[in-house]
Amino acid sequence: MDHKPTHDNTSKMIALTHQVSANNYHPLPVVISNGKGIWVTDIDNHKYLDCLAAYSAANQGHCHPKIISALIDQAQKLTISSRAFHNETMGPFLEKLCKYTGFDKALPMNTGAEAVETALKLARKWGYQNKDIPENQAEIIVCDGNFHGRTISIISFSSEKQYKDQFGPLTEGFKSIPYGCSESLSKAITPNTVGFLFEPIQGEGGVIVPPDGYLQDCLKICREKNVLMINDEIQTGFGRTGKTFCGDYEHTRGDILIMGKALGGGVYPVSAVCSSKDIMDVIKPGDHGSTFGGNPLGSAVGIASLEVLEDEQLPEKSYELGKHFKETLKNIKSEKIKEVRGKGLMIGIEIKQEFGNARKYCQILQEKGILCKETHQQVIRMTPPLVISKSDLDWVANQLEQALQEAS
Repeated sequence: MDHKPTHDNTSKMIALTHQVSANNYHPLPVVISNGKGIWVTDIDNHKYLDCLAAYSAANQGHCHPKIISALIDQAQKLTISSRAFHNETMGPFLEKLCKYTGFDKALPMNTGAEAVETALKLARKWGYQNKDIPENQAEIIVCDGNFHGRTISIISFSSEKQYKDQFGPLTEGFKSIPYGCSESLSKAITPNTVGFLFEPIQGEGGVIVPPDGYLQDCLKICREKNVLMINDEIQTGFGRTGKTFCGDYEHTRGDILIMGKALGGGVYPVSAVCSSKDIMDVIKPGDHGSTFGGNPLGSAVGIASLEVLEDEQLPEKSYELGKHFKETLKNIKSEKIKEVRGKGLMIGIEIKQEFGNARKYCQILQEKGILCKETHQQVIRMTPPLVISKSDLDWVANQLEQALQEAS
């Protein structure tokens, strides 16, 4: 006899969370308790295909056995030493990361926001030492619609009013220009400009893809005017967009490469900044640091995460599957879809405003066993783990088509 699935445990856990947690997120009403590969299960034993992958932190899938094994093995030996001492895993991890990225040196941190702050400090100090900029006058150019994190300095150059509201005084030294317009970059640069910080695709901004040639044009401008190109690949990196890094589509990883999320394999927070020796060597002992940055546990996880990406050829897989998935989504016949855009398995489906915001479609998809999340009100973001299959992507597209039909 059929029975209606219960949500008793879910309701209780959500009520508890509301009672004791700051109200700084607006999640869908699901409480995940287990994950394996592309699938997660909630505490009432309902199964879902995860089409968010923790904002691209779980590119390798949930609880990948190789990464979990590395975590357990290292956790039984040594988890933390602090940077007051050396440890035996950080060096091999950073050696592998430098080889993977093509840069000379790396500076490890924990979260994406920390990595962005690291890049900002690095660029500023490089500018003062190499461009004779007057003290406290260094300027960094950013893009409208950016999202680089939540620290005071980072929200200071956000174009989202809410992110800055009542959090001032804000940090100075930033100038924002239209995204995707290299001419605006050229005009904005002054003798005090040290860097240009950008996302090769704006994920949180609505999966906004710049025009072809944009990154190459920006690189040329930065080279001509002696400005560092600072590439934030926290969401777009490690195969998410169908290349190792999204900048690879235009043969540029920038002068400073910012990484996070999937560097920890969805298991442990690991982030880093990579750059050339000349740039990285402006940092001296005492200039910057983190108790947990480069810790043995995170380093072991980072090595395993990179090995999984290489061994399973996940960037190449993302490229092929992404082409198929994007084309399948574009073939959905619905007047509610304004645009399907993205690269690899980083896809945004924009809903026309007259048909409501994207959240209600995400809620319908949740009922159908698919977890995704809206961004910028109108965009359904689809970023499943890169270990997904073609048939599972076809199922997701089919369920989306049904959700669009069912929504009032």
